Amino acid sequence: MSTPIYEAAEQGVPKGAVVVVQEAFGVNDHIKDVAERFAAEGYRAIAPHFFHREGDPVIGYDDIETAKKYIAKLTEEGIAEDLDTAYSHLRDDGFDDARIAVVGFCMGGTVAFIEAATRTLGAAVTFYGGGIAQGRFGSPSLLKLAPELKTPWLGCYGDKDHGIPVEQVERLREAVEGVAVDTEIVRYPEAGHGFHCDARSAYHEPSARDAWSRTLAWLDGHLA
Repeated sequence: MSTPIYEAAEQGVPKGAVVVVQEAFGVNDHIKDVAERFAAEGYRAIAPHFFHREGDPVIGYDDIETAKKYIAKLTEEGIAEDLDTAYSHLRDDGFDDARIAVVGFCMGGTVAFIEAATRTLGAAVTFYGGGIAQGRFGSPSLLKLAPELKTPWLGCYGDKDHGIPVEQVERLREAVEGVAVDTEIVRYPEAGHGFHCDARSAYHEPSARDAWSRTLAWLDGHLA
């Protein structure tokens, strides 16, 4: 089953490419908008659809229970297959791995970290990705994966995120120190889960603007 991909074409000569990994709500207007924002900055941006095996739904931000049902059906193998399709699509267009970044939000933030620990890409960025102390999708926890990081990784977390305690974020900071690639964790004291998404009530504009700026700088600094 081929993975559907949303694609946003870069403006001008491409700086590199970004795989945007969806939140728990599907490839919705917000994820498409994020891809378009990367494209406006000069990156080819694609967003693979992870729920395509289950009808490819777009779930409302107020329907957490339905989102959980679809997340529960995701597997490590299925996620890897969808990402392989995304990377192959970019490689076919001339982007080698050193020019590809993976940026994920919510559950996609977890996926982005897992990718950074299992593949050698140009850069990775996690926005409020859980699974720090307890693994997701059949993968080990981020703490266990941390020593294996192969891709420069930036993590953006909100201190008011009820699902990701600050204590876990700080344990992750300790775990990624001393690895062979660049790492950085940024905490936002006034932000909660989903703070980057302007379609959610959790949106916190100052934190979102700073995290986006840092993300662009991370990509600019690491993509060959």
